[in-house]
Amino acid sequence: MPPSAPAGLRPGGRCAPAPRATGPDEGAAGGGLRGARSELRRQVRERRRLRMGILALVSLVLLGAVPLYFGLRTLSRDPVFDTLDALDVPSWAATKTVDNVSGSRWCLQDCRLRERAVESEQGWKQTVTVYEAALAKDGWRRWKVDRCPEEKVEGSYTCWRRDELTLDLWVRDPACTPPPVDGEPAPSAPPATAAAKCTGSLVSVKVRNAIDDERTGPTPTTDPSLTGEDPYPTLSDDPLGEPTPSPS
Repeated sequence: MPPSAPAGLRPGGRCAPAPRATGPDEGAAGGGLRGARSELRRQVRERRRLRMGILALVSLVLLGAVPLYFGLRTLSRDPVFDTLDALDVPSWAATKTVDNVSGSRWCLQDCRLRERAVESEQGWKQTVTVYEAALAKDGWRRWKVDRCPEEKVEGSYTCWRRDELTLDLWVRDPACTPPPVDGEPAPSAPPATAAAKCTGSLVSVKVRNAIDDERTGPTPTTDPSLTGEDPYPTLSDDPLGEPTPSPS
């Protein structure tokens, strides 16, 4: 039986390394290093989640802001003005535009009234031709009705209808009377220099809801079959009537 090898020797005559003793300080250092790495990984994960949350929040804000912007724009901007903007008129016929709106879109108290004032570089005859052609092309139809206009005016005044809307178009020469100077009333006839610069024409457009346009209702009539007989007799021109004979 071969003799056993001395302790600490490997077969072949090599010494086996002695087991390394781990002191309490070295073990604590190894545990602290592992703890620091775990804490670092946790902070990295938290920062990544924070960045993802910020990106998601920004995306939601951007996705919600665009519809909100167009929604507010739609509520504040009357679509009738967009229709008027789309009229196929040359640039010289709409050099300056001023819009005004009043009333409620849903006719809560007063229905909405849209008014537009436009300046044209050409005379009123050329201007009214292009506007009437543009309205007809856009689906508006001439509306021949009484009180269009209410009273005789200068230039051209026509009325139009499309779906639930009515439109009044008035084209005339511009007002060439200069404004008052130093509180004095304006002269009745403009100077020659001012008259030379007073060219072009003015366009006024008024759009109303058809249900709010009194011209769409029935015309009042005095037919006795509808109103009945007048219980009071018609008086003569003499405020005192026929003379009553005095007793003799």
